[in-house]
Parts: sequence; structure tokens; C-alpha cells
Amino acid sequence: MNTNHRKRAILYRMVMGKHVCPYGLKAKDLLQRAGYDVDDHWLTSREMVDAFKAEHGVKTTPQVFIDGERIGGHDDLRRHLGKPVATPGATSYRPVATLFAMTLLMAFAASYAVHGTPFTLRAVEWFIAFSMSVLALLKLQNVETFATMFLNYDLLARRWVPYSYIYPFAEGAAGILMIAGALTWLSVPIALFIGTIGAVSVFKAVYVDRRELKCACVGGSSNVPLGFVSLTENLMMIAMAIWIALGAFGVLPASAHTM
Repeated sequence: MNTNHRKRAILYRMVMGKHVCPYGLKAKDLLQRAGYDVDDHWLTSREMVDAFKAEHGVKTTPQVFIDGERIGGHDDLRRHLGKPVATPGATSYRPVATLFAMTLLMAFAASYAVHGTPFTLRAVEWFIAFSMSVLALLKLQNVETFATMFLNYDLLARRWVPYSYIYPFAEGAAGILMIAGALTWLSVPIALFIGTIGAVSVFKAVYVDRRELKCACVGGSSNVPLGFVSLTENLMMIAMAIWIALGAFGVLPASAHTM
């Protein structure tokens, strides 16, 4: 192969004893996957970093140069290569989509382990219960932040602030009991109560008052828009509670539930 026609890039990145810049590693990987031979220059001390920044008039490292032109840092390189760059603070449904995808796979896995097939009614029940439990877990990571966001739209929490702190514990308890198929006399009322209030609150805030808010459904630090996702979360809880109640009273197959 004629190496004279190989694409070449120069990369300057921090590689120190106690710190290796992760964006430098990502920039190197991007270049190599794009077919570049990388002339990898390590900045191994704070003095070298400061001198490099002063020489090139830049504020950050890594820095990439291609054909004598400074491309910039990691995000600039992604743009140069035609790859998407995440916008800080931008709203996204990805966290919720990822969560539901994982809980669905978990439900299929549990169904296969117990029943020998992933496609059972119990898998549907587990999917909703797993989703409730994981959503509660995310809220419980920082209850204070969740409560602050929740107070923006929940009707009961606005009248009684302690409810904003109780909600994630109630959701988690109902989800775990539903996974176990135990104490339906407790899990069903909890899910019906918090699900109904939540659905009414979201519907009023989004579809009646036309407010643009962030959803607290995956914790207080998310950028998920309030609307369809949060409404779905609450409707799933209501549907699950009704399904379990009907099963417990013999109207529908009771699966593994006990009173």
C-alpha cells in the first residue's frame, strides 16, 4: 500500500500519571475509526498543557490538527467527521426509552427463566412492575431534587408537600409487591391512588394548561419533557392495579398473585 496517500492527523492530549483525558482517548478512537494515522502527542505535565494552550490560543485539550488546520476538541472533531454532537440541556426521550427497553428485556428474561418462554402474560405484568421499581429507584437517588420538580405539576403534592417525598417510596413498594405477586390488598390501592392522581395532574398541566415542563418520572435531573411519557407511566400503574385486582377476585386469571 502506498502510505503517502494515508490520511494523517495530529492529536495533542493530556496523559499524566494521575489523569488520562477521556476526551483525548475518544478523539483518538474517532480518528482511527475514520481511517486516520494518528500522530499522538502526550502532554504529560501541567506545565506542558499550559504551554500548549498558550502557544495555540486554546482553552481546552485535546486538540486535533488535520492537514495543518486546527480542527479543535472532541466535539469539534465529531462535527468535522459529520457525527452528531449532544446539546447540553437538550430535552430527550432517550433515558425513558432505554429504561423501558431494559425492563421489557428483564421481563422477557424472567418469564423465560420461570416458564420457559419469554412471551407470557406474566411477562407483561413483570414489565410494568419492573418499570415502576426502576423508575422509583431513579427518583430515590435524589428525593429532594425529584420533589422540587414534582411540585411543578402534581396536584396533591401542591396541596400537601410531604406527598412529593412519599411518592417514590410508594411507587417502589407497589412495584416490588407486584413483582412478588404478594399483598395485592396493599399494592393495588397504592398503584391506583398514585397512578390516578399522577395521570390527572399530567393531563391538566400539559393538555389543559398547555405548560411546558420537565418530567420528574426518571428523577429530578432529567431533561425528559412532561407529557406522554409521564402519562403513560401513570396509566400503566392504573392498568396493572386493575388487572391484578380482577385476577385476585377471579374475574381474570390470577397468574401468580395471592391475597
